[in-house]
Amino acid sequence: MPNRFLIFIAGLCGALGVVMSAAAAHGGSPNTATAATFLVVHAPALLVIGATLFNSIIRWAAGVLFVGLALFAGDLVSRDFLDDRLFAMAAPTGGLLMIIGWIGVAASAFFPRKLLG
Repeated sequence: MPNRFLIFIAGLCGALGVVMSAAAAHGGSPNTATAATFLVVHAPALLVIGATLFNSIIRWAAGVLFVGLALFAGDLVSRDFLDDRLFAMAAPTGGLLMIIGWIGVAASAFFPRKLLG
C-alpha cells in the first residue's frame, strides 16, 4: 500500500511548482522561479518514495525533504509576496534539511525494504 500522504504532498508540490513557474514567468522575481524549480524537482521524488516499497529510513528522509522544501520555498515566496522572510535563516535551514533528506534517501538503500502502509 502506498503512503498516501507522501503522494498527496507530491501532488501539491507539483501543482504549486507550476503555479509559481507561471507567476515567475509573468513578472515574478528570481526567488519565485527558484522556489518553483525546487518544488517541481522534488515532487517526482516524493511521488516515487510514496508509491514504492519503503523502509523506515526512507520514510524519515521523505519527511525531512518535505519540511526542508517547505521552509526553503516558503521563505523565498514569502520574500516576494509578503515582503518579509518566514523567519531568520529559514531558507538556509530548509536547504540543509533537503541535503540531509537526500542523504537519508541514499542511506536507505542499505536497509531492508518492506511494504508499509
